[in-house]
Amino acid sequence: MNTKNLLQKTKILAGTLASTAVLISSTSILAADDFPTQPLNMTVSYSAGGATDFQARIATSKAEQYLGQPVVIVNRPGAGGQVGWNYLVQKGGKEGYDLAAYNVPHFIAQSLIYDTYYDIDNLEPVANWGADPAVLIVGQNSQFETVDDLVDYAKENPGKVTVSGAGLFVGHHIAMLQLEAAADIDLQYIPTPGGVDALRFVQGGQVMAGFNNLSDAYRSQDRIKILGVADQQRSDKFLPDVPTFQEVGYEVDDSSVNFRGVMAPAGVPEERLKMLSDAMVEMFNDGEIQTKMEEGGSPMRVMGREELKEMWANRQSYLKELFSNLDQEELEKAK
Repeated sequence: MNTKNLLQKTKILAGTLASTAVLISSTSILAADDFPTQPLNMTVSYSAGGATDFQARIATSKAEQYLGQPVVIVNRPGAGGQVGWNYLVQKGGKEGYDLAAYNVPHFIAQSLIYDTYYDIDNLEPVANWGADPAVLIVGQNSQFETVDDLVDYAKENPGKVTVSGAGLFVGHHIAMLQLEAAADIDLQYIPTPGGVDALRFVQGGQVMAGFNNLSDAYRSQDRIKILGVADQQRSDKFLPDVPTFQEVGYEVDDSSVNFRGVMAPAGVPEERLKMLSDAMVEMFNDGEIQTKMEEGGSPMRVMGREELKEMWANRQSYLKELFSNLDQEELEKAK
């Protein structure tokens, strides 16, 4: 073969390779740009009508506008959230179409205490929409008017004050553990399948008190009394007259605040996680969604993927320390 023919064949081969590279690159971009091409499924690990379900439906109500596809809510309640979150890790696909609403500290705390299939290493944060503090509530006809009233009674009647909450080692339970330690009292915790049931237990008199979501309590305040907020400051927008525990002398901070958002199973391509995060942050900041959340008494705090990675890691470190202070007998009793 002469030099001229060799050069021509080399040019043809180089052109073919270049065209192929462009085609592969274009296909990859197209695949990323095309996502999603079908509805996304989002597991809510609590019952329909509870705070997480109520907020998730509002937060994702404009998904077709911001994502190009709707988000379909699927309720999978049970074991304080474990049923739904285990399902996501065991059954969820890796293409970005299977998501779940998370509750922090709930799922992190459970992964430290129980033999769950999930932890922060096999779940990926996408975007956060809310931050819902725990509040201490009693029935409308309760003898307790203040946190001090309940604490004084508990000191005189150790183990007699029953307190409901939405499962074990969720934000409600953590707030109760903090109050026990801060006030040096012994309360009897009654876990329920979710916040709706925990609230009904208080309203129906099955328990003497309960820890619940600020948002749920706010919507039910004509049927209950709200004694204290487990946060660093009062909720001036929703409950301006209800003091924090710290204000009335009990060192209960914001560690039980229920952060809510969207997560995916590990293995979803990073470009899809970033696309979902960016679009959802924009969606959660939509004025119409924010107005509906406020009308429902649901505090919002919008965060993207990178900020959430840091928040998840910090919450896990705190919870490990909190649980290390519980002796084995306390842990077994709580389980």
